[in-house]
Amino acid sequence: MPNISQPGRFDVVIVGGGHAGCALACLLASHNVSVACIDQDDPEKTLSQDFDGRTMAISFGSRRVMEAAGAWGPLKDQACPILDIEITEAGAPTMLRFLAEDAQAEAFGWIVENRHLRAALYQRLAALEHARHIAPARVKDFLLKPDSVDIQLEDGRTLNAQLVIGADGRKSFTREWMGIATRGWSYRQRGIACVVTHENPHGNVAVEDFRSEGPFAILPMADDANGRHRSSIVWTEHGMGKESCLHWDEETFNAALAERFPTAYGKVRLAGKRFSYLLSLAHAQRYTAPRMALVADAAHGIHPIAGQGLNMGLRDIAALAELLVPVKEKGGDCGSEDLLNAYERARRFDNMAMAAATDALNKLFSNDLAPVRLIRKLGLRAVQKFPAARQFFMKQAMGASGHMPTLIRTGKLP
Repeated sequence: MPNISQPGRFDVVIVGGGHAGCALACLLASHNVSVACIDQDDPEKTLSQDFDGRTMAISFGSRRVMEAAGAWGPLKDQACPILDIEITEAGAPTMLRFLAEDAQAEAFGWIVENRHLRAALYQRLAALEHARHIAPARVKDFLLKPDSVDIQLEDGRTLNAQLVIGADGRKSFTREWMGIATRGWSYRQRGIACVVTHENPHGNVAVEDFRSEGPFAILPMADDANGRHRSSIVWTEHGMGKESCLHWDEETFNAALAERFPTAYGKVRLAGKRFSYLLSLAHAQRYTAPRMALVADAAHGIHPIAGQGLNMGLRDIAALAELLVPVKEKGGDCGSEDLLNAYERARRFDNMAMAAATDALNKLFSNDLAPVRLIRKLGLRAVQKFPAARQFFMKQAMGASGHMPTLIRTGKLP
């Protein structure tokens, strides 16, 4: 299990021990930046399948971040590659198809269960000399000093760092303390996530089926210990009431799955708990304050329509590491104003562009008006027809386009 830190001084303290916070701690500590990661959750509980039965899509570029953090090795047998992406509408025949081989890539990305991702990060944190994982623990307050920040924990301990990074999610305590507001709105939708088993292999295909109530995504998973074929689904629906599929009995839910799944999967059945979360857009008005910065969901939360939420966060992490590691090597100030300004410039445009793109996609495809349907079909056919357009979208799906941080594009820090 992860190490438990004693009060002390660090180059960086990360508030938030989710995927983004732990990955950043691993990446920095792997490059000799001393870091403490404060996690409010009990690590043992977070490894339970009942804690969070969801999966994450790790893009090709994000895998490079995980490799640089030293956390990818334990995931190799658990991560299922995506080799084929199929776009459909209301269960109709495939309208648009992307193949990894056409992009000359090993895979577009990999689907990993949240609990396996956490386990790999915890294992890596425990092995790193320059990292401490403090859990469970909560931050009570911050005290800003000219050259550092004191981090006061609820249990009475105090840590000190040159830089504090908020990776504590959409309801970020760190962001609130920094006095940073967010812009955004609710989509009046919720996502139902669960794991299903199916009779036939999935062939490493990810399906995005656009429906008037929202997208229905089928994501390929590794077979379970008994050899059963599995996929993860994200079922988007309108409304929050009792009519939600979250409350259906298992027989009714399985019948609805059969209606939505391509027949090639064979018989489909629910294989665990259903998890529900409200869908919204939120974007921080800025990412930094004196000696503090925000990453991942603390800085931006988007619609899951393209599965890019964690990947955006890992791009934040890569950009921060590219700035922090050279400063540490030169004995500089990890919380300097110049560094923080550089981070904001590096990430704000990309994050805003992705937020706008997912917002537009959701509005375009969660609409059943005849003129909108026609525009969708014409647009998808155009992408399918022109190789340059297909290459552009494939690169975006892989998270490896030219404007990405160097670590994402090359697998190495500059």
